[in-house]
Amino acid sequence: MIPWVHLDTSAIPGETASLRLMRRGDEFAIVVDSIELMNSRRSGSERALASLACARLRDRQAPRVLIGGLGMGFTLRAALGELGPGAEIVVAELIPAVAAWARGPLAHLFAGSLDDPRVALHETDVHHLIAASPGGYDAILLDVDNGPEGLVQRTNDRLYDVAGLGRAHRALRPGGLLGVWSESPDRKFKSRLQRGGFAVEEHKVRSAGSGGRHVVWIGERTDGAAAGVGAGWR
Repeated sequence: MIPWVHLDTSAIPGETASLRLMRRGDEFAIVVDSIELMNSRRSGSERALASLACARLRDRQAPRVLIGGLGMGFTLRAALGELGPGAEIVVAELIPAVAAWARGPLAHLFAGSLDDPRVALHETDVHHLIAASPGGYDAILLDVDNGPEGLVQRTNDRLYDVAGLGRAHRALRPGGLLGVWSESPDRKFKSRLQRGGFAVEEHKVRSAGSGGRHVVWIGERTDGAAAGVGAGWR
């Protein structure tokens, strides 16, 4: 078997663990400690995160989409494939090395998507972009950490707790969509989404071939009592 080769390491802000970029032949992986976060051969659920949400935006003339987490670019590429020339896609990536890998050893996976005029990459915490843009997005797609149960960075929990969902609700336009990727099901999180003013669909999607299934939640912003409560969250 071809051995894994360590290509690069990056610190994770505020954490003792680090990210490592690994390669085995034409296969790439990003791992934290001994846990694989993403793999270039298993991208089905990351692509589904974008396609399930963005397919619903085709009738909007100039949809604005926020993607939290650059990863290996699969969500970004899928979003570009679904959206027309008038779309704007804002990508937030907290770790500068991940953005550097996208233009370096992983450039072939991105296939020029970062140079698409519809794309704007910000090296920042997606939390800040959500909080700063009330009513600013038609869709917010979160593939941050391993899902609602944080693994990489503890502060990621603020995206998925009650207050975080309230901020996401306010950042969406009427009928906007919140898409969340997770390695595994989480009934408590699904319930939080519903209580936070979202009509929720749960999709179990294979990562590749006969491999395991990941979870993608698509929450449509609704208005009414739940949204009114959410408006008071901070």
